[in-house]
Amino acid sequence: MSEGLPPGGVEITEAQAAARWTKAWTPAEVTGRLAGLAAPWCVAGGWALDDFRGGRSRAHSDLEISVPAARFPELVACLPGYDFDVVASGRLWSGRSPELLELTHQTWLRDPSTGEYLVDVFREPHDGPLWICRRDPSIRLPYTEVVERSPDGIPYLAPELVLLFKAKGDRAKDRLDFTATLPLLDATRRARLADLLGRAHPGHPWLAEL
Repeated sequence: MSEGLPPGGVEITEAQAAARWTKAWTPAEVTGRLAGLAAPWCVAGGWALDDFRGGRSRAHSDLEISVPAARFPELVACLPGYDFDVVASGRLWSGRSPELLELTHQTWLRDPSTGEYLVDVFREPHDGPLWICRRDPSIRLPYTEVVERSPDGIPYLAPELVLLFKAKGDRAKDRLDFTATLPLLDATRRARLADLLGRAHPGHPWLAEL
């Protein structure tokens, strides 16, 4: 995917975006709506860590899910009546033109009747059944190791991969998620996270705790 941005679009500030994310679905709601989706999708971000830990740990401002980029049309087909906006670098584009999708990876599902955003969809790089980390394309894993399921059937991104993405920002909420999840990671998960952090973010402060 190119690092360039598509032409056009409108600027959207964090405050403007937050005002339109007050009705986000929960993991259970999106799982119900995507029940017929065959593509290996999953809940990502902080909600995924809650699904791994078995309970909600903090408030969430949105709901992030991940799907292989080439199979995004299958997800769209499961959600008739909704619109999608592409977002990148603080700008927003309406529609799903091939150019927009090629140059970006983030898409917000919008309720056209209210303008509210409901789900943040990440269209991730992949090679057939292999998930590719967009932060470091050398990191490739089979989807069978990437997507896990909670006892109530919610697919979620493996916690060590969620933390790998959170490590880049290392915001207060990311640090909170790391410290809350770390005691629940077994030796195999810790070793994988340490390896991935060392490859994608050499010298990251979390490495000392792993």
